[in-house]
Amino acid sequence: MAIPSGASTSIILRLEMNKETSSFAQVAAAVGDAGGDIVAIDVGRSDKTITVRDITVNVYDQKQTELIVEAVNAVNGVKVVHVSDQTFLLHIGGKIETTPKTPIKNRDDLSRVYTPGVARVCMAIHEKPSRAHSLTIKRNTIAVVSDGSAVLGLGNIGPEAAMPVMEGKAVLFKQFAGVDAFPICLNTQDTEEIIQIVKAIAPSFGGINLEDISSPRCFEIEQRLIEELDIPVFHDDQHGTAVVLLAGLLNAVKLVGKRMEDLKIVVCGIGAAGIACSKMLLAAGVTNIIGVDRAGAIVRGETYENRAWQWYAENTNPEGLSGSLSEVIRGADVFIGVSGPGVLKVTDLQQMAKDPIVFAMANPTPEISPEEAEPYVRVMATGRSDYPNQINNVLCFPGIFRGILDCRASRVTEEMKLAAAKAIASVVSDEELNEYYIIPSVFNASVVETVREAVIQAAYESGVARKAAPTSPKPVTVY
Repeated sequence: MAIPSGASTSIILRLEMNKETSSFAQVAAAVGDAGGDIVAIDVGRSDKTITVRDITVNVYDQKQTELIVEAVNAVNGVKVVHVSDQTFLLHIGGKIETTPKTPIKNRDDLSRVYTPGVARVCMAIHEKPSRAHSLTIKRNTIAVVSDGSAVLGLGNIGPEAAMPVMEGKAVLFKQFAGVDAFPICLNTQDTEEIIQIVKAIAPSFGGINLEDISSPRCFEIEQRLIEELDIPVFHDDQHGTAVVLLAGLLNAVKLVGKRMEDLKIVVCGIGAAGIACSKMLLAAGVTNIIGVDRAGAIVRGETYENRAWQWYAENTNPEGLSGSLSEVIRGADVFIGVSGPGVLKVTDLQQMAKDPIVFAMANPTPEISPEEAEPYVRVMATGRSDYPNQINNVLCFPGIFRGILDCRASRVTEEMKLAAAKAIASVVSDEELNEYYIIPSVFNASVVETVREAVIQAAYESGVARKAAPTSPKPVTVY
C-alpha cells in the first residue's frame, strides 16, 4: 500500500561505486533529480577501485523509490546492490526472540532450572497433568498457526512468506496483553494433516490462534480442533473480525437511533469472515441479513455445494431476495464489506435507507473509498488505520486470549465473543460517541482489560472457566 500523501519514510541504498568512472556528486544529483532527499551517508568498505556506500534517502512512496533506484543505476560505474527501508530493517532476524525469565548465574541455578531439580517438576506434572498450566509456559503461551493459504491482501503465498505476519501477531499479543505467542507456519495445506499437527503440538500451549487459512477448510479445521482439544481454539480471521465489527455496529446503531432487530443488513463477501460476522449479528438479535457473493445473493431454498453457504442460505435472507448487490441493497440500513475493492458504488449508497451505515473492510483498498461515500452515508468504517473508525482485530484478540488464559477456559463460547464485542463498544462513552468515533483506538489502554474482564465473566457463566482469574500478582500455590 502506498504511503499516504504528506507522509514520508526513508530507504537505504547500498551502492557499489567504481572510483575511476563515478563520483558521489553524480549519485547525489541523480537522487535529487528523482525527488529524493539524502539524509545520511555511510562508507561500508573501500579499496583502490571500488567503494561501497549506504545512503539514506527520504522518499514519499514506492513509486518514487523505484524512480530513484532507476536513476542511480543509470549513473556510469554505479550499481545498486540492495534497497532496504525501515520496514525491512525492522524484520531483519525476525521480530521476536526467546529470553529466559530467570538468569542462570551459577551451578545452583543450573541444578534448579535443569538437572537434577527439574525432575521433581516433571514428575509432579506426570502425576497431575493439569499442573502443566502452572509449571510450564502453557500458562501464558499460545500458538499462532497458519498454512499461508489466505494471507490478508496477498492470498496463498505459503508458510515462509506468511511468517512475518504471524511474527507480527505474536508481537501484538505480547505488547497489548502480555501474552506470549509463537508463530508456527505449516508446510501443508491438507486439512487432516493440519488438524493432526496442531493436536500433536497442543500440550505446549494454553490456546491456539488459527490465522490466514483459506475458506472453507478453515471451518472444518477450527471445528475439529475445538472438539478434539481441551484448550481454546480461535480463528481470528473469522471471530476477531466479527467481534470488532459488532462492537462498532452497536455504537453506530446507537448513534443513528435504530435497533439491531429492525436492521436490514447486506453482507458482501461470504467467506470465513463474512459468515462469522453474520453469525455474530444473528446472535446479537439481527434477523434480516442478506449475503452477497460474486454470483449474487445467497437465497434460502437454493442448494449449494459449499456446506458453509448451505448453512448461510438456511439461516439468512428471510425474504428470499435474489440478484446482484445493487438489487438487494435497496432499503438496507447497513452494508458490511469483507470482499474486495470497488464493489460498492455511489448509486448503491443512494438506494439505502435513511442514515446508512457502511463498514467497507476490504484491505488495503475498501469496497468504496471514504471520500466517495462521505456525502451519502451517516457512519463510515474501514479496515485501514489512515481513516476514522478502523475495524481492527487487535481490539479483540489480545483481550480475549488474556481472559481465556487467566481463567483457563476450555473453549471460546458465543457468549464470550458477544461479551467481548459489548466490552469494546463500552470503551467509547456516550459523550465521546460521534460519526467519526464509534470504535476505540487500538492504543486505548482500557480495551484489553475491559475485554479480559468481560470474557472471564462470560466464561464462568458459560461453564468453561477452570480456575479463578488472578486479581493481583500473588505467589502461586502449586500443591
